[in-house]
Amino acid sequence: MKRKYEGIYILKLQGQDESIDEIIEKISKELESKGASLVQIDRLGRKEFINANHAKQKHGYYVQYHFEAEPAVIADVEGHLKLSDQIMLQHYRRL
Repeated sequence: MKRKYEGIYILKLQGQDESIDEIIEKISKELESKGASLVQIDRLGRKEFINANHAKQKHGYYVQYHFEAEPAVIADVEGHLKLSDQIMLQHYRRL
């Protein structure tokens, strides 16, 4: 049974060869290829990190996805996207 989820991704901006649009499209295709149905994509934009004085990355680009998927899809997508050096953080929450 499909459930509703929210996924937050923080994308790296420094040293990227691909544009933000291409990375967002890559995440969308990954979700859809695993059987998720995208409902909405919100670009929350660039945000500075609180501890930017000590971090190698001083900011990131936040993107929020709303989608419906089987619970097993989350582990598959998370494991695959964890290998990407373009995504600093990903977090999923069931709605």
